[in-house]
Amino acid sequence: MNFTINKEDILRELQLLQGIVEKRNTMPILANILINATESEVELIGTDLEVGLKTHFPAQIDGTGSITISGKKVFEIVRSLAEEKQVAFNEGKDLMMEITSGESEFKVLCLPKEDYPPIPEAKFEKNIVLPLDKFKEMIDRVYYAITQEQRYYLNGALMLLRDEQMELVSTDGHRLAYTSLAVEGLKMEKEIKAIVSKKTLNELRKFEDESVEFDLDENNLFFRVRNRTLISRIIEGKFPNYEAVIPKDNQENLEISREKIADAIRRVSLLSTERSRGIRFNIEPNQIKLYSSNPEIGEARDKVDVDYSGNEIEIGFNSQYLLDFLTVIKSEKIRFELKDENSAVLMRPATAADTDSDDDIKYLYVLMPMKI
Repeated sequence: MNFTINKEDILRELQLLQGIVEKRNTMPILANILINATESEVELIGTDLEVGLKTHFPAQIDGTGSITISGKKVFEIVRSLAEEKQVAFNEGKDLMMEITSGESEFKVLCLPKEDYPPIPEAKFEKNIVLPLDKFKEMIDRVYYAITQEQRYYLNGALMLLRDEQMELVSTDGHRLAYTSLAVEGLKMEKEIKAIVSKKTLNELRKFEDESVEFDLDENNLFFRVRNRTLISRIIEGKFPNYEAVIPKDNQENLEISREKIADAIRRVSLLSTERSRGIRFNIEPNQIKLYSSNPEIGEARDKVDVDYSGNEIEIGFNSQYLLDFLTVIKSEKIRFELKDENSAVLMRPATAADTDSDDDIKYLYVLMPMKI
């Protein structure tokens, strides 16, 4: 195998692969990427057996072949080279890859291609195309509520595709984030429902284009953006019934400035206990009083004006869970819908359609209270 390419053209792809390759070194081959040089292009593949990335690009090919090389080392080498330089890759004897650019020369020991795990192939015959920018915004709104725990089905977000609509939902057992988007022209033979891993969602946020193609088989999800295909093993398990979690009868409603309440929460949480991050809301007509205390440090109080005329409610929350929501939402005003101090609160943009600002994404956030 022998090919030459501009540094920038291959560096972009190697950088994306850094988020894919195995870091824990449980299987040495998974720290490598597979390089395939055909007569017309170069293909790079990385995987940790749960998430994979396949990318291809044109290059000056002087010899075809395949080999696997350390994903981290080849990235560090190419990144260190002088700008606007050509980089030559030449497979030498005894599984040695020679990388040269100008006066720089490297020899890296490789592993045989036969040891590399097979990568599932997508057909993309369903013609499912989703708007990538909106998809990424939806990911941002649910990403923080994805957990990493033994209940494997909570280690990702539930994606639902139906005619003209796309939904993403995440929960960690303490809170739930729900987003939906009307997708014009999306036609589905039947509803698709799959749990997408947190790592896959994070990698999708790095892609840039107008749209993303989607496909799936029995075990894998596929997302293609131009020359890159992201492969994600479907997370097995039954996702919680999120529709049953969203409160339907919270009668006490208030609207408040997102910026003002977020700033007050940040201030008061400075003296909350580090473990619980708990703060207390005293919700009264036209105002919210915030309070936190830490026996080892002291206590903090603040007050924010609010559009509210209902019953008085004293309720506690994890301040970080509140800030996670308030940080990603765009709406200037937030609507809180409450029932009592023991029931989940529903938060949403303070607009009639529940959409976040003017971006057409419906956004709901459910948060369980905590004892303070």
